[in-house]
Amino acid sequence: MDINGAVSAFGALSQKTRLDVFRLLIAAGPEGMSAGDIGETLGVRQNTMSANLSVLLQAGLVRNTREGRTVRYFADLGGTGALLTFLMSDCCGGHPELCSQVIESITCRKS
Repeated sequence: MDINGAVSAFGALSQKTRLDVFRLLIAAGPEGMSAGDIGETLGVRQNTMSANLSVLLQAGLVRNTREGRTVRYFADLGGTGALLTFLMSDCCGGHPELCSQVIESITCRKS
């Protein structure tokens, strides 16, 4: 990811509803969620949700697939990983061991 992609991603996440959607889709995992379920969960009207999902799609943070008349959304882990890599690529002035706490805190763990 380059600086322009990072700015686009941060712009997409700089609005509360879009950040809520992104976090909800991260939590939903590989099953994702339908657009209707996302809107219902967050209490957001369909037309507003559609606009917010479009911004997240353009930023490369979510992806979607059509299932009949329903559209299912997923966190785009490739785009998310690219953003995290962009942020952490120059971590800690050449001392990656200092970044281990940050990396460990974002790593999924099974309970």
